[in-house]
Amino acid sequence: MRSVEKLRRFVSGDHASDALSSLMAIAVGLFVGFLILLFSNPAQAPAGFGAVLTGGFSDMKNLGQTLYFAVPIILTGLSVAFSMKTGLFNIGASGQFVVGAYAAILVGVKCTFLPGHTHWIVALLAALAAGALWGAVPGLLKAYRNVNEVITCIMMNYVGMHLVNYLIVRTVFDPLKNQTMRVAASANLPKMGFDAIFRVGNNVSGANSGVLVALLMAVVLWVILQKTKLGYELKACGLNEKAARYAGIDAHSGIVISMMISGAMAGLGGALLYLSGSGNGISVADVLAKEGFNGIPVALLGLNHPIGVVAAGLFVSCLTVGGFNMQLYEFAPEVIEIMIAVIIYFSAFALLLQGFLRSRGHRFRAKAASGAFLDAEEAKRE
Repeated sequence: MRSVEKLRRFVSGDHASDALSSLMAIAVGLFVGFLILLFSNPAQAPAGFGAVLTGGFSDMKNLGQTLYFAVPIILTGLSVAFSMKTGLFNIGASGQFVVGAYAAILVGVKCTFLPGHTHWIVALLAALAAGALWGAVPGLLKAYRNVNEVITCIMMNYVGMHLVNYLIVRTVFDPLKNQTMRVAASANLPKMGFDAIFRVGNNVSGANSGVLVALLMAVVLWVILQKTKLGYELKACGLNEKAARYAGIDAHSGIVISMMISGAMAGLGGALLYLSGSGNGISVADVLAKEGFNGIPVALLGLNHPIGVVAAGLFVSCLTVGGFNMQLYEFAPEVIEIMIAVIIYFSAFALLLQGFLRSRGHRFRAKAASGAFLDAEEAKRE
C-alpha cells in the first residue's frame, strides 16, 4: 500500500506534471510533423516518419552521428538551463557560442607550439573563458544597473557575431572557403576509440571525446546546483532575490557568476563543434549561430535539469539524423527542415503545459486533503 501511495503522490506532484508537459509537447510536435509529411507525399509518409523516429540509431554509424550532433546543443541547453535555474534567461547563448568557438579555433590555428596532448585542452579552456567573459557583460548590467538580461543578451548576440566576423578576417581567414582556417591536428579532440565503435565499414561517424566532455559538464552543473553552497545561493537568488539578500547572500555577484557559468557552457559547445576534426570552420556571414537558439527548447524539454537536458539533446539530435535518412523516401530537404523546426519549437509550449498541469495537480492534492480531513471528522463523530 505504501508503494501505491508513493506512486499516487508522484503522479499528482509537480515533477510528474513537468515530465508530462514535455512528453505532450513532443507528441504534438511529432503529430504536426507527420501531417506535413502526409500532405507533401501521402504514399511515403509512414515510411518517412519511421525513418525520422528510428534513423538516429538504425546502425552504429548513425548512432555516432546522433552523438556528434547532440554535443553542441547539449552544451547550449545546459547554458540556458543553468541560467533559468538561477532565475535568469540567457538568450545570448548564440553569441557566447560563436565567441567561444572563435577563441578555440584561434588557439588551434596559432598556438601550434603547444604540446600535442595539451593543445586541445588549452583550446577548450580558451573557449570557456571567452564564453564566460561574453556572458559576464549582461550579468554585470543586470546586477548593477538592473538592465533586463534578455535585451542585453540579444544585443550581445549581434555584437559577438559581427566582432567574430571581423576578427576572423584579420586573423584566421581562409578566403577560398570563406571561413576560418583548419586547426592543427593536435587541437582536434581525441577520438578515444569512438571512430572504431561508431562506424559501418569505411563509413565513420563524427563521434569523439566531446561526448564525454558534454556528459561531464552535465554532472558538474548538477553537483554545483544540488551539492554546493554556491548552487544553493544561486538558486535562492533566482527564487527570491530580496529574501536572499535578507539572508546575507550577495545577489549581485550571484547574478554575474550565474551568467558567466552559463556563457562558459555555450562557449565550450562552440569549441566542441569546431574541434571535432570534421574540417568545418566558422563561416563569415551575418547569421546567428542556430545552436545557441536550439539550446532553448532543449532546456525546456529537459525541464532545466542537467540530466534532462542530455536526454532532450539526444532526442533532438536523433530527429536531425533521422531527417537526413528521410530523404531516401523522396522528401525534399525543405520538408525535413520544417518538420524538425516544428518539433523543436513546439517545446516552447511545455511551459504553458507545465503551468496548467501544476495547477490541476495542486487542485487534486487540495481536494484529496480536504476529503481526508472530512473522513477523519466523520470517523470521530461515529
